[in-house]
Parts: sequence; structure tokens; C-alpha cells
Amino acid sequence: MDVHEHRYAGIIAGGAGTRLWPLSRRTRPKQLLPVAGGMSLLEHAWRRLDGAVDPSRRMLCTTGAFADAMRGVLPELRAENTLLEPMGRDTLNAVGLLAFVLAARDPRATLAILTADHLIEPVELFRERLRTAFAIVEADARRIVTFGVTPTHAATGYGYIERGGAIAGVEHAFRATRFAEKPDRMRAEEYLRLGTFVWNSGMFVFAAKSMCDAIRRHAPASAAGLAEIAAAWDSPARDETLRRVYATLPKESFDRAVMEPVAASGDGAFEVCTLALGANWLDIGSWSSFADSIAPDERGNRVNAHWLDEGSRGVRVISDEPGHLIATIQCEDLVIVHTKDATLIAPASEAERVKALAERAPEAWR
Repeated sequence: MDVHEHRYAGIIAGGAGTRLWPLSRRTRPKQLLPVAGGMSLLEHAWRRLDGAVDPSRRMLCTTGAFADAMRGVLPELRAENTLLEPMGRDTLNAVGLLAFVLAARDPRATLAILTADHLIEPVELFRERLRTAFAIVEADARRIVTFGVTPTHAATGYGYIERGGAIAGVEHAFRATRFAEKPDRMRAEEYLRLGTFVWNSGMFVFAAKSMCDAIRRHAPASAAGLAEIAAAWDSPARDETLRRVYATLPKESFDRAVMEPVAASGDGAFEVCTLALGANWLDIGSWSSFADSIAPDERGNRVNAHWLDEGSRGVRVISDEPGHLIATIQCEDLVIVHTKDATLIAPASEAERVKALAERAPEAWR
């Protein structure tokens, strides 16, 4: 059997995306919002895999509430490759569910974990780096490959990875010596100055069986439940087991529960590597980053709406109502988001606070 037949991809698309409220709602998560080229973020994530992972070996992990809408935009997605979380239990359990289910099906599987909230260009460079990451893991199943993004500024909204020595024979690949949580401004500036830190893109490649071992070692409470779910996955007991067990899993992030201790241990059981992504990477996690996907005009305005203006600068204007006109006069550095039943207006510098605002919104507007 060709080794490529053991290459899989799992797209995680379970978050509601409250930082993009009011465009993103419980019934329409941010993964389904149209962005560059009119395709949704989920479709971009799926199409980036063309030529790198066969559609029959692509998996999706999301919540049951989003399942039908997501299947609707991914006609090639197989039913048996759709993993539905009964409720969100953070990224450790989403990654773990994919790894344990896949390892039970194919003990030789190598799995790429991707998320449905990135724009990456050029796509062919991403595919090339993804194929390289698969090859790195296939050469040594202990390896866990991360994709590192070269920082362009002292960002405090991303995690960081410290690069160690180069991996012999593989361009752009290094050992990772440390995972660092989202830093404060002073530490972010220090990381940028040192030049040995890269942003953590949240994408990984690993041997599914080895990842199960890593979760057993560093997150045993989750591992026990995930193993029980995986054992029942392709049986009539799947739904009952999933509902009963998944709610009991500790809610933890994958980076904190697994990647940080694995990178720090140095015991040789696993080896964390970071591969330079190289491509332009945009994490659509806020209104600022969403607006960055829209080309600016000569005054720095980024607009995806019918818009009439006099003298504004640096405004982000977004609407999903084709028949609605938004008019502004001498505005600066504002975010304006209009939907049929809710409108957000905020200084661009304060737009990150929308998550807290969305959580306070009446039920009908969530």
C-alpha cells in the first residue's frame, strides 16, 4: 500500500466565533461566513487540501448544531468522516477525538490537524509544506510537527513557539524547545527581538497512534474517555457512548495539556518540530483580522457593503444585507458591522470586546 494512503486531515470547526458577532451566530458560525473569493472559511480549509490529502481521507470535527450546514458546503465529506461533538470541550478533546477514532481505524495513520478559520496564500506553498510535514512524521513516528508563522509584529493574541536546532536534511524545519502562551506586550516584544520565536498557527501533523500515547501520558483523564468513545465509534453503541462520556471529559486546550509538556519534557518519547509555513497566514479571529481579508482603498478603508462616504479613514464596513446602504461622514478607525437584525459600531481598538458583548446579548440575537 502506498504510504500516501495513510495520510489524513482533520478539520476542526466547532467554535461559534463570538468575536465576529453579529455576523457570526449560533445558527451561522464564523466557519460558514463568506470571505475572500466568496467561499466560506470552511470551504477554503477543505480546498487547500486538494492534491495533498484525498477527499476520502478528510475528516471534520464539529458540533451537532452545525453539522447539516457544514455538510451542505462540503458535498465530498463522507458521513463516516464527520465527527460530531455533543458539546464543546475545548481543543484537547476535539484533537483527541480525531486521533483516537482514526488510530482505531488505521494504526498507521498520519493526521494533519487544521482549523477552519485561516486564510493562507499561496495555497500551493501550503500544500508543499503540508507534504513535507507528513514526510517528517513518516520518517519518525515520535515527531509532532507544528507550522510556525514568522511574526510580523509583537502580537499578544497568538501563542509562540521557540525554535531549537535545525532538523538535518529538511529545509525550514527545526526542533521546538518551548510553547509559550499568549504573552503580554513586553514579552511579545522580547520574542520578536530574539528572532527565535514563531507564532503558533494551531496546525499540527502527527502519527495518530503516537498522539494517543501522548494524550495518555499527559492528559490521562481525557484519554480514558476518548479510548472508550473510539472503541464504540463504528458500532451501534456510538451515539450513546459519545453522549455519556464526552460531557465528562476535562475541558482543556490541546496546547496547554499536551504540546507544552511534550516540548518541555525532553525525554525522547516524543519530538516536537516546527516547520516554517512560509505562506501568508491570516487567522480570522476578530473583526480586525476579518477586515484584513478585504483590500483597502487609498484611505485605508476596508469595505464589504454598499457604502456611501464623505472623508472617512480607516473604517471597516461589513454587511450581509445586499439591499442596505451604509453611509458615513468623517469617521476614523471604526468597525461597522450590519446584519438584518443587529448592528455593531465600535472603535477598531476596542473591537476585541465584542465577545463579552455578544455573551450579554438577548437570546434572540445570539
